[in-house]
Amino acid sequence: MAHLLLFAVIVLAGTGGELCVSRAMKRVGEATSFHPAQVARVVLRALGQPWMWVGVSMMATAFFALLGALSIYNVSFVVPVTALSYIAGALGAMIFLHERVTLWRWVGVLLVALGVTLVVLGKS
Repeated sequence: MAHLLLFAVIVLAGTGGELCVSRAMKRVGEATSFHPAQVARVVLRALGQPWMWVGVSMMATAFFALLGALSIYNVSFVVPVTALSYIAGALGAMIFLHERVTLWRWVGVLLVALGVTLVVLGKS
């Protein structure tokens, strides 16, 4: 049961963090050039976005949970199971960011889910 919680934290906090950072960066806008002054302006605007800080905090939580998982389980098990973040990412992008997720992306997500299922069944 504890391992399910650990992997849920990795997947949900990691993906949630990415979604929050994406929301922040969409509010900031893109850099129009790679001139150092332009990049610095974008970075400073990003640091002023609350969603950025929520996202970074969530991603840090996921990172430390990942360290915990890697100290317990084989990397050949951990990495495929954390691929569940692709499913969470597609759902989150659709719900939280209102992105359109195409049929082919859902097919890809389904293939990832099937692969994770095989890895988990192989652990038993």
